[in-house]
Amino acid sequence: MSWETKNYSILLVEDNKLNQTVVKFTLRRYGYLIDVANNGIEAIEMFKQGDYDFILMDIMMPEMDGLDATRAIRNLENGQKIPIIALTADIMIANEEKCLRNGMNGHIAKPFEIDNLFKVLKSLDL
Repeated sequence: MSWETKNYSILLVEDNKLNQTVVKFTLRRYGYLIDVANNGIEAIEMFKQGDYDFILMDIMMPEMDGLDATRAIRNLENGQKIPIIALTADIMIANEEKCLRNGMNGHIAKPFEIDNLFKVLKSLDL
């Protein structure tokens, strides 16, 4: 099944309401199911309760940032298996490398574009 037609269940971790709306609207057009966490703390709790195909994780958030949340999820049962994709406005190579060093599997720049997500999903064989 293609990543463009699969009914993914996605945890979006994003504190900005406008960004949440844009990403949710775009992904729902493809039939994806989206749950939203407003920060890293909520993301950890939702991951424990949910069954997601992957996580889109903002980096800069209040309460707990995306890097700390990723490390915490990686320490949970089943946390090593879930693909976590950074979603950030910082597109510098150094930031992408920092995301990968902290346990993320990929990196997408904001503003969110679905084609960039498809490229990352393809690279992860999802």
